[in-house]
Amino acid sequence: MQKPAVTLMTKAARAAGNVLLRHMYKLDALNVVEKDRMDFASEVDELAEKEIIKEFRRSTPDYAILGEEGGEKKAKAGSRFTWVIDPLDGTSNYLRGIPHFCVSIALVEAGEPVHGVIFDPLRNELFTASRGSGATLNDKRIRVADRKDLAGAMVLTGFPPRERSRASAQLKCVDTLLTEIEDIRRTGSAALDLAYVAAGRADAYFEAGVKPWDIAAGALMVREAGGKVSDFKGRTTGPMDARGVAGRPLLAGNIKVAELLQQRIVNTGYAAAFD
Repeated sequence: MQKPAVTLMTKAARAAGNVLLRHMYKLDALNVVEKDRMDFASEVDELAEKEIIKEFRRSTPDYAILGEEGGEKKAKAGSRFTWVIDPLDGTSNYLRGIPHFCVSIALVEAGEPVHGVIFDPLRNELFTASRGSGATLNDKRIRVADRKDLAGAMVLTGFPPRERSRASAQLKCVDTLLTEIEDIRRTGSAALDLAYVAAGRADAYFEAGVKPWDIAAGALMVREAGGKVSDFKGRTTGPMDARGVAGRPLLAGNIKVAELLQQRIVNTGYAAAFD
């Protein structure tokens, strides 16, 4: 049975997903802004975020809200709980008509995610997790893959615009990994990448420059599905609320694969690029 918070989050995520679906066939008419170099947002992102905030304000008026599109970024004084929202993770895919994007919502307590929901409206796939209660996909329990080493592994990554100064270090790491693993995918949605690792569809994920709204829900899912989440040197990832809005490096996978991936990231010098 879903936790009450997850039920609320599911309702909000589905409302936002409906906004995304309503607008996806009229992309030419959308207003698009460039938030940063090669980092775009559309009016759909904002509309979807407003739907989510509307649900939360009715039920949890005292909780802080941290939204990617600027929704109430300042936490309420003394608020222990924060809703962390990405109304459209995979905006670039969405704006090009590539069918791979999602809504990501986490409830964070004192910097740590305690509930998470990732909703793919096109596939009607609802990933959920609650701390200490496991992770599910459409109400069925999911687990990370049981791969023992990097041989044959499918690894997911991203090349965010704000990390292009470290692209050569990342590509060196990718070059090394491709001598061991089966392949690397770059899907364009960090939240879905983490959900796929939790569901065993991919063996591991790594990316730099990710922010709380990209990863809070997905990181909890990987952990609750039996996996490991850390930075590129194996350390904890820091608070996932308004105190941790700077971009950070993140890797995830089952414990054995995550540790091997971390070693490769360190040995190739990619981890040192963040010193």
